[in-house]
Amino acid sequence: MSTTAEPSGHSTRRPISAGAEEILGLYFPVLDHGFVALVDYMGTDACIERAARVSYGHGTRKQSLTRGLLRYLRRHKHTTPSEMVEVKLHCSMPVFVARQWIRHRTASVNEVSGRYSLVPMLFYEPSSEQILKQSRKNNQGRSEEGLSASEQAEALDRWRRLRGATVEAYEWMTAHEMAREIARIDLPLSTYTQWYWKIDLHNLLHFLTLRVDAHAQWEIREFGRVIAGMLKRVAPLSYEAWIDYDVAGARLSRMELDVLRKLVSAHEDGSLEGQVGRLQRGDLLAAGLADREIRELVAKLEKPAAVPDFELDLASALPPSHFEELMAAAVPNADRGSTDD
Repeated sequence: MSTTAEPSGHSTRRPISAGAEEILGLYFPVLDHGFVALVDYMGTDACIERAARVSYGHGTRKQSLTRGLLRYLRRHKHTTPSEMVEVKLHCSMPVFVARQWIRHRTASVNEVSGRYSLVPMLFYEPSSEQILKQSRKNNQGRSEEGLSASEQAEALDRWRRLRGATVEAYEWMTAHEMAREIARIDLPLSTYTQWYWKIDLHNLLHFLTLRVDAHAQWEIREFGRVIAGMLKRVAPLSYEAWIDYDVAGARLSRMELDVLRKLVSAHEDGSLEGQVGRLQRGDLLAAGLADREIRELVAKLEKPAAVPDFELDLASALPPSHFEELMAAAVPNADRGSTDD
């Protein structure tokens, strides 16, 4: 995937990525009513290299050399050059996802205002596959055990009745000219909101590392997957290094390295030599590893990490008019008000 090509019929002096140009302005659905769209971007993999080398040369470097440098920067956590690349996204998500998302503070955000605009009555409803019991191991997450069919039906019925009452109350209040800023106060966390979100590549990679992880809530992971697919098109070499070092790679502590050195010896000529023997749990405890650290080390070494492919499905993309019409139809009352913030 070229990072310097120009689309047909278009001339520009700015570095562009052909893959990113292909998806500009396309809206990718997420969950039942959400979306992510790449509105604009600044910079490519080549821009990171030029920033790192403080070079004015254009088009003279082999891609293999650019790739090697970007991987070196990622491996050794030299992050400043990656701040030279930025992406601007238009996103719509349930409020509870937005509140997790906004914890990543190193971004520019402008969210639609329920004080100024009437809020579309769009709510997230989990599919039956996501209506699961509380995890007994992770206080923040769900388990893989589902509720019974009758319990799921009851949950859905309760959600729909609560939302029906919410919609009725909000429509009544706004129809009677109650101030929008107060009429909105009981809207649930499932209500959809939207924003423009601009972030540099360094902070985007930190966001994605946390939000595509299996420990993140499933709903925000779905947004992370789409954004990762967009990153793959904006800066494919940076994306590859991020997958290899952060997503499918693993950090090792001093004690973990000490344990591995007892099993493998490294020589100055670059060769490795395996040691005979097997380390018992007591050896790991003696090295200073706690029980949880031992379990995590075993998990790191037991089997290779899965290498995800966040390729975008271009066939799923929709024009912005699709979501404009969806939201316009969900705005209460005959007086639609303004949809801008």
